[in-house]
Amino acid sequence: MTNSTRPIALVTGGSRGLGRNTAFNLARKGIDVVITYRSRADEAKAAVAEIEAAGGRAAALELDAGAVPTFPAFVAALKQTLQSTWQRNRFDFLVNNAGTGLRKTVAETTEEEFDALMNIHLKGVFFLTQALLPLINDGGRIINISSGLARFAVPGSSAYAMMKGGIEVFTRYLAKELGPRGITANTVAPGAIATDFNGGHVRDDADINRMVASVTALGRAGVPDDIGPMIASLLSDDNRWVNAQRIEVSGGMNI
Repeated sequence: MTNSTRPIALVTGGSRGLGRNTAFNLARKGIDVVITYRSRADEAKAAVAEIEAAGGRAAALELDAGAVPTFPAFVAALKQTLQSTWQRNRFDFLVNNAGTGLRKTVAETTEEEFDALMNIHLKGVFFLTQALLPLINDGGRIINISSGLARFAVPGSSAYAMMKGGIEVFTRYLAKELGPRGITANTVAPGAIATDFNGGHVRDDADINRMVASVTALGRAGVPDDIGPMIASLLSDDNRWVNAQRIEVSGGMNI
């Protein structure tokens, strides 16, 4: 298969953490990747180099996933990149991964903090997906990233978890409405993962890491390589009949 005929995925927030791991594993599966980054162009450049070293073709575009007014310009840049890099007008897979965290109780959360989370995790995902629908090939796939926190409650995660609960509902509606185009939509919900997300607290705080391990059936916190390969597998043709599902990848957390 040549690069011109390989499927193409767009992974938001693909320059670091779970997004980067996902992009790398997609490349290993024969899928080319466009990643987005918010501000760290150096990290995005390094991620592109890593993907290309794995045999794939990749590009990186800047995107503020919470700034809906910037989406038309992003779509225009994506069109130009698809044409210049792949001589194509459309892509195949969308992974809505970009996001930030917040660790505050209901009593402590400000309206500004709530709105920032909503813009990135809920409103942004809705309207970016809407803007990209004309560019997704019929028969394509959409994966939205949720969280185990939408199923179980951990104090200090209410606002973030609310947004992820909304994404899970949104995913089911996408599956229903895009069915006539043969496009599937599923949610992947990671458990606690040791990355730099949310200040790196699962990775760097030994007490939190031990707590996560104690409530996880497999006895440890997750790592990025527990998630990226699963997403890549979900986008393979072997899983073409999986649709409108919430798939938790948490090692059996809080069961």
